[in-house]
Amino acid sequence: MLVLAILLLILVAVVGLVFVGVVGVAFADVGFSPTIIVLILIATFVGSFLNIPILKLKTSVPIVVEEYVSFFGVTYRIPQVEYGQVVTVVAVNAGGALIPAAVSIYLLSRTAPETIFYSIIGVAIVGLITHAVARPVKGVGIVTPWFIPPIAAAIIAIILQPGSARTIAYVAGVLGTLIGADLTNLHVIPKLGAPVASIGGAGTFDGVFLSGIIAVLLAGL
Repeated sequence: MLVLAILLLILVAVVGLVFVGVVGVAFADVGFSPTIIVLILIATFVGSFLNIPILKLKTSVPIVVEEYVSFFGVTYRIPQVEYGQVVTVVAVNAGGALIPAAVSIYLLSRTAPETIFYSIIGVAIVGLITHAVARPVKGVGIVTPWFIPPIAAAIIAIILQPGSARTIAYVAGVLGTLIGADLTNLHVIPKLGAPVASIGGAGTFDGVFLSGIIAVLLAGL
């Protein structure tokens, strides 16, 4: 068991190093230095545990209440439906929303105006595609197939502007996923019964983060 535990730790470490290396290559492709890449990775993973509340959403949900009535010594159970108010706190996740969005804005600030224009088009298209495949799951959140947004972002970036495909792919993959999965589904969040709904948080964090990275790698190919 000790040998197996050591081998498992080695495997996890190797996979982690490979993942960090792939992420580093992707960020380097869009013009970040090694130091900035390390800072972005640390801030992203630490920020994934930080949710910043921004608003509260209230909705009425049906609640089944059981009442008991005794008649001639026999007790009958009578279920009744009442409506109660559920409050959901909407928060923004630092690692899954704020930091990727800040990186996208930084990249756009260093590009030509036409690249910004194509990036906006890419964000809109990826957002529509992501919204079409996103599904609200009660008790879980908004679920999206992780591979669809990055592939769509990479293909769209190559078609729109091959010379700046990496930048467009990252921006479209990140912002398109955030908008298509979370922001356009804010109206259904209270119905999911969760006390806290995090934009870019659990359930979406991996999708947003991986969308930008995989989109850049695919566009580079």
